[in-house]
Amino acid sequence: MNIPFVKAHGAKNDFLLTWWKDAPQDAALAVGICHRYTGIGADGWMLVDPTPGDGFDATIRLFNSDGSDSEISGNGTRCAAALLIERGYAAGEVRIRTGAGIKYLRVLNREGSRFDFEMNMGVPKIVALEETLELAAGPRTATVLDVGNPQCAFVVPDFDFDWRAVGAETERHRRFPNRTNVSFVRAAGPHTIDVRFFERGAGETMSSGTGSTGAVVTAIAHGLAESPVTVRTAAGDLVLGWRGQNEPVYLTGPAELIAEGTYRHEIIAR
Repeated sequence: MNIPFVKAHGAKNDFLLTWWKDAPQDAALAVGICHRYTGIGADGWMLVDPTPGDGFDATIRLFNSDGSDSEISGNGTRCAAALLIERGYAAGEVRIRTGAGIKYLRVLNREGSRFDFEMNMGVPKIVALEETLELAAGPRTATVLDVGNPQCAFVVPDFDFDWRAVGAETERHRRFPNRTNVSFVRAAGPHTIDVRFFERGAGETMSSGTGSTGAVVTAIAHGLAESPVTVRTAAGDLVLGWRGQNEPVYLTGPAELIAEGTYRHEIIAR
């Protein structure tokens, strides 16, 4: 089976995009195409349906690289918006239906296949401002959030510990029956935070739109930063604004279409 794809990245969080009609919605296929050595390689695989509906211009479904479903990726949704605009399905604004509802994106700048978007991430919910999780290395206090997908944020003084191991354990902690995304947040100034990400179903990623959303809400709620906040990631900066409770978060960040081709997926009889 030949699966066409476009590869894109949003702040080096990379995705493979396929038109909905061109591939089956199959978790094993997602694992195969996302594999870094035997596939094309990506943090996730996204099916894009450009058929408009009531209040939206297109629909996406996102598989993580382990084949699990994800409600939404901020970086991935920007990549889908870039594809839709480049292929003529949308113009300066685009409304995309995700597993976390309809998201609104506006083009701020375009240079060829590289776009800068402002994206309405929706109204975040702080489930618990401070909750103690019992972990292998000892208890840690976390902020638990819902930003369209589950988030768990740890405020840390530095990254000089095995945060990847903590992230992997927290992702599958009994507190989170459907698993969770994990971020580690360090205050770096009144409008700046440094963040590291361990995402549900993908592991360590260089950037995350929803993770940055959770991190910014956590930092502001703890009095560590004020809006707007620059999130310094391993892949560069994202800028987010949040006015506070019952208000949406707005994220400004890039998306770039970098390659396209065909993945040859072997169907194995079971």
